[in-house]
Amino acid sequence: MPQRSKGSQAPARGRHGDRERGLHDQVTALVHGDHGDPFTLLGLHADKPDQFVARCYHPAASQAWVLDRGDTVVAELEQQFEPGFFAGPVPGRIDYRLRFQLPANTIELEDPYRFPPVLGDVDMHLLAEGTHLKIYERLGAQLIEIDGVKGVSFVVWAPNARRVSVVGDFNDWDGRRHPMRKRIEAGVWELFLPGLQGGELYKFEIKSADGRLLPLKADPLSFRSERPPHTASIVHGARKFDWTDQPWMTTRETASSRSAPISIYECHLSSWARVPEENNRYLTYQELGDRLIPYLKQMGFTHLELLPISEYPFDGSWGYQPIALYAPTSRHGTPAEFARFVDRCHQEGIGVLLDWVPGHFPTDAHGLIYFDGTHLYEHSDPRLGMHQDWNTLIYNYGRHEVANYLLANAMFWLDRYHIDGLRVDAVASMLYLDYSRKAGEWIPNRYGGNENLEATAFLRRLNELTYGQNPGAMTVAEESTAWPGVSRPTYVGGLGFGYKWNMGWMHDTLRYIGKEPIHRRWHHNDLSFGLLYAFSENFVLPISHDEVVHGKGSLIGRMPGDRWQRFANLRAYLGFMFTHPGKKLLFMGCEFAQEREWNHDTGLDWHLLSDANHSGAQALVRDLNAIYRTIPALHQLDCEPQGFEWIDASDHERCVIAYLRRGRDPDSIAVVVCNFTPEPRPNYRIGVPMPGFYAERLNTDSAFYGGSNVGNDGGVMAEPQSWHGRPHSIRLTLPPLSTLILERKGG
Repeated sequence: MPQRSKGSQAPARGRHGDRERGLHDQVTALVHGDHGDPFTLLGLHADKPDQFVARCYHPAASQAWVLDRGDTVVAELEQQFEPGFFAGPVPGRIDYRLRFQLPANTIELEDPYRFPPVLGDVDMHLLAEGTHLKIYERLGAQLIEIDGVKGVSFVVWAPNARRVSVVGDFNDWDGRRHPMRKRIEAGVWELFLPGLQGGELYKFEIKSADGRLLPLKADPLSFRSERPPHTASIVHGARKFDWTDQPWMTTRETASSRSAPISIYECHLSSWARVPEENNRYLTYQELGDRLIPYLKQMGFTHLELLPISEYPFDGSWGYQPIALYAPTSRHGTPAEFARFVDRCHQEGIGVLLDWVPGHFPTDAHGLIYFDGTHLYEHSDPRLGMHQDWNTLIYNYGRHEVANYLLANAMFWLDRYHIDGLRVDAVASMLYLDYSRKAGEWIPNRYGGNENLEATAFLRRLNELTYGQNPGAMTVAEESTAWPGVSRPTYVGGLGFGYKWNMGWMHDTLRYIGKEPIHRRWHHNDLSFGLLYAFSENFVLPISHDEVVHGKGSLIGRMPGDRWQRFANLRAYLGFMFTHPGKKLLFMGCEFAQEREWNHDTGLDWHLLSDANHSGAQALVRDLNAIYRTIPALHQLDCEPQGFEWIDASDHERCVIAYLRRGRDPDSIAVVVCNFTPEPRPNYRIGVPMPGFYAERLNTDSAFYGGSNVGNDGGVMAEPQSWHGRPHSIRLTLPPLSTLILERKGG
């Protein structure tokens, strides 16, 4: 009978043989990538009282030794059962290292399976109850030190997996090499890999409960990712940046208040500008800091809102289908370079808002979908879990670990990157169970209604945490329905957002301004209707990216008439927007009247600024920002009904509207008059509440902006003639297609 080699010995029978068979079964499971509890097999174990055995596995090794801390060989291990698996007695519970003989060389390394658990009892408790708001300090890939040994801890939530391994270049992407320890208390898997450093590529190899090997998964808490189209996570850790923005952080609360002038520049970093001579490449965060920040400063915007910058695989999603919520996109540089960009914005007094996407996630195989072989992050029922408009998956907000993952992500951006606010995307799709669904395609809540109770609870908690833990930060809801109290505090039943986009105002006024002037008299209500609800919420007036894509054309492209009239219409509309109650948001390119529809694959058409009409529009936006910031009446009571009064909203025949804006000081008054026809109107009288000189602070028809230069020679004096029910009045010359802003300068 032929002899068996040491690597294929059959386990003996009897009590000792049963233990041998059990060990053999464990080794077989390990080398076949099916062992869900590797710490029971690998590492140092007490074989008998005061007798210890070391076990290790390296599939390419032919020999293995145990070394003490002085690099002395204290044991040569024997290959057992399967190639690459070694075991043998060692002299006591020692602090040891391993040496492996590989085909081409000998390597020495620390044994990951000799180290204690990474997470403590408090972490386990908080994770299990879904209240660990700093999971970014514990989960993901963290650069840590244990017992004087530096390395990387990997922790991932996958409660239903049979086995989870971390794989990367460091182990030849072999899931047998580094299976992880399952912490059943919270369904997370963890492993400390000593000696590993930052910059390593990695993913998780997960085997489902029924034994299926899933596609390799990116880390849901990766802090850095490969540049798309590559999809690996990168060992980085939630590093802290050396910030220099303390003056801004201690005073920013005044910049986000309801009484502050808030003018937001919405920007898609990848298409604000490109470098055509270098294969149309993106600008780096450093280059964006050098060019974009001075531009914002020059133009007078108070805040920069970035379309989603969490790493996303598909350029055409503009960031709205993110995979790595905790990683700034690598398209423009490293996380540290992004932090530096934010720091530079703050040094120039510019707040930074992020477009944040907690409403859905894409179906890319390396992402969250079916993460551990079950519907872990998403609902299992497509009537709850599938977003039909975008073919994406909806988070299961009722699962407290999922809500915790998202809430911690919001806190992460506010904490680690000093972000000044979150504009929450697609809130309406989160609030309603029947959003964009037909009858029979949705499931009512427990009361029979269409409200998503779990999502509303999630949003309330988000806002309570944001405002409670981050002084000066704000939240803004993209919400297009009549849901009540979106921007009202949670303690009075609201959702707790700081602001809400006024989508109704946007749709009504764009519809109006897009009509030929001769037809506008029949649609005067589109201008005035918004004032019926203007103070029901804290509104932002958005001219966003959604208005210049998908065949809608550009903002200037919506304007009727010949070239002169189109630009005059645009200037008058922008003047109306900047004087209407509500904070302001303008998408990039609209400020200089970009002619073509926005294309995410190329930079803006900056060459248009050589044309006087385009540079005039840009100059107007710059001056509107300055006027908005410097005249208290135009911003202090943006969200209060006391800040607005109609002078005349009924002159539909001549398409003229006139109104007052007031500040907190009773003497702070601005008068706004808009003429939405191409006919100048001399001797147009309007009533004013007080005597004095009304200085013409801005005229959108100024020749400086490309207009016909019809105006009022710097201003007019009020006359003691009652008009519009007011004791005084002023006579104005209304330029064609224009907005006038006048400020009272005293008696």
